[in-house]
Amino acid sequence: MEVELSRGALLARGGAGAAALLAGSGLGVIVPSAARAAVTPSDGDLAYARLLVAAELLAIDFYENAIASKRFTGPALANLRHARADEGKHYDSVAAILTDAGQTPATAADIDFSYPRRSFASRRAIARLGSRLESLFLGAYLGAVEGFDADDYRQLAARAAASEAQHLSVLSAAAGGSRFGAALPRPLTIDRVSDALDVYTS
Repeated sequence: MEVELSRGALLARGGAGAAALLAGSGLGVIVPSAARAAVTPSDGDLAYARLLVAAELLAIDFYENAIASKRFTGPALANLRHARADEGKHYDSVAAILTDAGQTPATAADIDFSYPRRSFASRRAIARLGSRLESLFLGAYLGAVEGFDADDYRQLAARAAASEAQHLSVLSAAAGGSRFGAALPRPLTIDRVSDALDVYTS
């Protein structure tokens, strides 16, 4: 079933239903359960958690498609698999904000993502798309550092942003660009991230 991920739906609803550079980027579930239980998320915190859950579902879907394309081998494939594992840990961490508040986070069964034609036709095309997406994810987490009310969630977002920056560096290099991005990457507002996610929703 296809679900249209409009900004209103994203913010209002819960769900229904190289390699050395990446080598230390796994975060685990960032905020321990006992610590999360002591935090009462605000409505704004819950909105950001829903946004980041959707972003992580897109990230996971992208990496799964990139791996399935069979365009990558050796260390490059290992990088993709490592990044996919990282995104799963990010998802678990932001989804836990919702579950701890008694809400149901969206899952892969709730959203169908779509991509521009031939996005996975070559290594370069995949790396370019991945760079765009990772720039979005980095901006989303940096925005969440400003947007979250709870300090624990801000720390979570900052740590995830550091991981997304590593992914972006690897993909940017694979696309023929520089491993180095802006010295001070810009955060994205919740509305800008929501609009960007809508582009990849079928």
